[in-house]
Formats: sequence, structure tokens, C-alpha cells
Amino acid sequence: MNDQLGIMEIIDRPPLPPTSSVQPARAALVKRTTLETDVNVSLNLDGLGTCKASTGIPFLDHMLHQIASHGLIDLDVQAIGDLAIDDHHTNEDVGITLGQALAKAVGDRSGISRFGHFIAPLDEALIEVVLDFSGRPHLSYNLEIPTQRIGTYDTELVREFFSAVVNHTHMTLHIRQLQGGNSHHIVEAAFKAFARALRMAVEIDPRRASRIPSSKGVL
Repeated sequence: MNDQLGIMEIIDRPPLPPTSSVQPARAALVKRTTLETDVNVSLNLDGLGTCKASTGIPFLDHMLHQIASHGLIDLDVQAIGDLAIDDHHTNEDVGITLGQALAKAVGDRSGISRFGHFIAPLDEALIEVVLDFSGRPHLSYNLEIPTQRIGTYDTELVREFFSAVVNHTHMTLHIRQLQGGNSHHIVEAAFKAFARALRMAVEIDPRRASRIPSSKGVL
């Protein structure tokens, strides 16, 4: 009888709530307003690669789509800038705001893989990107782009964009051109390689769990 009561108690006990292994959303929304630009960036590091980009600079929009698609980041970038002067301020401020959003989304960087590396081909172009969410901003940039413009986009702005991202994400970033002769191919391969390296670096390392990926215990 006692055994039967014990069985009844187990059967009647309400089930425990299910445990979830799903990571909390690693998302961020950042707004930057200056006398020159008004930029809004929202992103989700654990997305599907969807992108909405409207900066007024068509080639920059195209490159933001590469970051989202190949980095599997859901990305929304809306910018209004003083394009009547030139593209410099808008290009830089989009990089700054994207960098701030990336930094906010990874938080204290617990559990991430931290390092990323990818080599992307695009026809004759071959670009290598290596990055580290080190907490120390550093850019080594070695692209030799043969033309001054791609469409209306000043190719000097490629370096300015990545410099802004690096300084506000606090990452170490190396971009190296192994081969290439076509300006569009070189730059697009660089953005694709950056996206894949970024994806690798921010992915959660299941063996690290919630620990910070540094022997110092802080980044």
C-alpha cells in the first residue's frame, strides 16, 4: 500500500519546467547622431543573414549585404548623411556605429571563439582576413586597389570603414591581399572574408561555456 501511495505521489507531481539550451539573443541597437550624419544600426549575431541597408551610398550598401549574408548576421543599417559634400562622413559613421553594435552584442565576450580566419576568392582576387576580439584595436591593411573609384565609391573609404569598425569594436584585424587586379573583386572579397572570419570569432565555443576566452580572465 505504501508502495502504491509512493507511485501515486510521483504520478500526480507536476512536471518540472523544461530546461533550455538556447543562448540568449546576442543583439544590439545603436544610434549615432552628429551634425554630419544620423545612423541607426541594429543587428543579431545569431541571425540568418537578412539585411536592410540604406546609407545613400550604393556600393557601401552592397558591402553591408556581404557582411550580413556571409556572417549570418541579421543587420539593419539606416543612415542619412551630408552626401552633398562627399561620402566620407557617412561611410565612417556607419563603420563607427556598426563597430559599437558589434561590441555591445558580444558583451564581455564570454563564451565566444574569439579568433577568426578566412581566405575568400573572387575570380582572380584572393583576400585573407584574420581577426581577434582582443579588446585592443589594431588594423593592418594591405589592399592594393588599382582604381580610385568603384562606381561612385571612393576606394580610399574601404580602409576608413574598417578602421572605424576596429576602433569601436576593439578588435585586432589583419586584411591581406594575396592576389587581385580588379578593384570590385578585391574589395568584395575583403568584405566576404571579413564576414566569415567575424562569424567564426563570435560563434559560441561549447567547451568554453560562459568563460571569457583569455588566460587573463578579461578582454
